[in-house]
Amino acid sequence: MFTPARNMSPFDVNMAIDAGYQHVATYGDMSVGDVTALTQDAIFSRGPKGVARTGIFIGGRDIDQADDMLRAARAAMTPPFEVSVFADPSGAFTTAAAAMATLERALAAHGSPGGFSGKRFLILGGTGPVGAAAAVLGARLGAHAQIVSHSSVERARHVTDMLAKRYEVEVEPVCGDAAHKPELVGEAEVILAAAKAGVEVLSQEELRGAGKLIAAADLNAVPPAGIAGLGFLDDRKPLPAGSGRAVGIGALAVGQVKYQTQRRLFERMLEGKAVYLDFRDAFELARAVCRE
Repeated sequence: MFTPARNMSPFDVNMAIDAGYQHVATYGDMSVGDVTALTQDAIFSRGPKGVARTGIFIGGRDIDQADDMLRAARAAMTPPFEVSVFADPSGAFTTAAAAMATLERALAAHGSPGGFSGKRFLILGGTGPVGAAAAVLGARLGAHAQIVSHSSVERARHVTDMLAKRYEVEVEPVCGDAAHKPELVGEAEVILAAAKAGVEVLSQEELRGAGKLIAAADLNAVPPAGIAGLGFLDDRKPLPAGSGRAVGIGALAVGQVKYQTQRRLFERMLEGKAVYLDFRDAFELARAVCRE
C-alpha cells in the first residue's frame, strides 16, 4: 500500500484484510518517483504465477497525485510480471462513486429516468478529492457540474482546470459565498454536500429556496449533518425543499454502498488477472450494488 501521506489509512488497511489479503505492507511519505522501484521490487520477487497473489493499493489525498502514481505503477510492469493496482486516495474514489450511484438511483425513482443528463449538479465543498471525482463522473454523465468554493472562485477554478486537463471534462467553478449561494441552490436539481466533517453547508432556509431540487446527498457523518434535517441513515427521505419533490440521502446510506464497492474492488484484484482500478471502475461497481 503506497501513500504520499505519513501513514496509510487504517480504514483502507482493514478493508484490504477483510477482503482476503493475508499480509499488508504499507509505505508512507512516497512520491511518484518512488513508485517504479517499489513496484518492480514487488513483481520481480515472485515468479509469473506468484504475482497473482500480490496487489498494489494507492492512497493519499490528491486525485491527480493518485492518478500519477497509478500510471507510474502500470508503466513499471513487465508482463508476465504484472500485478493489479487500485487507487482510492482518502477513500475519495469509492465515496464519490457511491454518492453518484445512490443519487442516480434516487433520480430514477423520482421521475428522472435520464439520470444526471442535462441536470444542474451543484457540489458544495467540491474542491476536495471526493467533490472533484464526483464532478468528473457527473460531467461524463451529461450533467452541468459546478464545483463550489465558499471562499473564492479562484480556488474552485484551480480544481476545474486540473480536471479539464487530466480528464477532459468541463466543470464550472463557482463561488458559494453569501451573495451567490442562494441563486446557485435555487437553480440546482442535484446537490452533493462534500464539505469537511461537522460543517452544515445547506440550511433549512436554503433548502426552502431550492425550487428545482430533485435529489441531494450528504457525505458528512460527523454532527451536525451537512444538509439540515437529513439523518445519517436516511435513504431517499423527503426533504422540505422549495421544489416540493426533493429526496435526501444520508452519509451512512452512501457509506454502505461505498463499503461494498471498495471491498469488491479489493476482491477483484485477487481474481488473478491484472486490473487497474480508479473511480470510473468504482462507479460501475457502485451502480451494480445499487441495483441489488
